[in-house]
Amino acid sequence: MPSEDDDRPRKKVSHEIGQDLSLISVDELNERIALLSSEIERLRAAVNKRNASKDAANSFFKS
Repeated sequence: MPSEDDDRPRKKVSHEIGQDLSLISVDELNERIALLSSEIERLRAAVNKRNASKDAANSFFKS
């Protein structure tokens, strides 16, 4: 028989920097690591894209 918790919507995984981690399960910690890793990759891609645009502009105007 399913428990009452099975029908409740799952809380969206999020992370607050500096948050107390002592009450968080290992599974949830791993979910947060995955979330933060994908966010780091997204941020790095944005930086790379902006650097490429900047380099292209600098190259164009130096010519």
